[in-house]
Amino acid sequence: MTNSQEPKAILFLDFDGTISSRDAVDAILEAYADPAWLAFEAEWRAGLIGSRDCLRAQMELVRATRTQIDALLDEIGVDEDLLALLELSAAHYIPTHIVSDGFDYCIRRILATANKRIAPLLRSGRVCAAHLEGRGHLWSTEFPFFHQTCGHGCATCKPAVMRLLNKTNAQAIFVGDGLSDRYAVESADLVFAKNGLSSYCTEHSIAHTPYENLGDVAAYLHDWLTARRFLREETLFRVSA
Repeated sequence: MTNSQEPKAILFLDFDGTISSRDAVDAILEAYADPAWLAFEAEWRAGLIGSRDCLRAQMELVRATRTQIDALLDEIGVDEDLLALLELSAAHYIPTHIVSDGFDYCIRRILATANKRIAPLLRSGRVCAAHLEGRGHLWSTEFPFFHQTCGHGCATCKPAVMRLLNKTNAQAIFVGDGLSDRYAVESADLVFAKNGLSSYCTEHSIAHTPYENLGDVAAYLHDWLTARRFLREETLFRVSA
C-alpha cells in the first residue's frame, strides 16, 4: 500500500460467533472440560472476574489430546460470506485484523480448513488473540495482548489492540457478537453487532448496525464506501469548478 493509498478505514473482526459458525472455546469446554467450567462462566458473566482469569481457569479443566481438539475444531465452519467481506475490504484497501478473546490455536486451525482464498486476503492483517498450547492431555494459556493495559482483565484488550493497529487514525470498523466485545465498541467509529453485543449496545445507547451474517456487513459497507467516494468526488468537483 502506497502513501496515496493510506487506509481511510480499518476493519476489526471478532472471531468466535462472528467469523466462526460456533464459539470454539465453548465447544472445547462442552466436550472436554470438567463441568466446573460453568461456574467460572457464570462469574465472568456476572462481572465478578475478567475473561482472562475465566479462560485460564476453564482451560485448566480440559482433558483432551491435540488430535481430539483438532477433530472438534475441524467441524466448525466459518460464515459463508466471510470471503465476500474480505474481498470488498481488499478492493478498497481496508486492512482487516482479527481481534479475539479466544485462542490463536483455534482461529488458525479453523481458518486453515476454510476456503483457500481466505488466507491470502488475511495475510497482511494480524490475529490478536490469547495463546493456547497443548501438552499431552493438558492445555496451557498465555495472554500477550496486553498484560499491563487492560483494567477489565480481558483475555485480549481489544481497545488497546485497535489503537495500536490504527496508526493513521483511520475510521475504525468493528464487527462482533458477544459480551467480550463490549469494550471494543467504545473504540470504533462504525459498529456492527448481533446477539449479545447488539443487546448490550441497545441497553447502553451505543450506535450500531444490527446484522445476521457477514453478507449483511459486506452489503452495508459497500453502500457506505460508495457514498463516501461520491462525497469525496463531489467535494473535489466543487473545489476545482
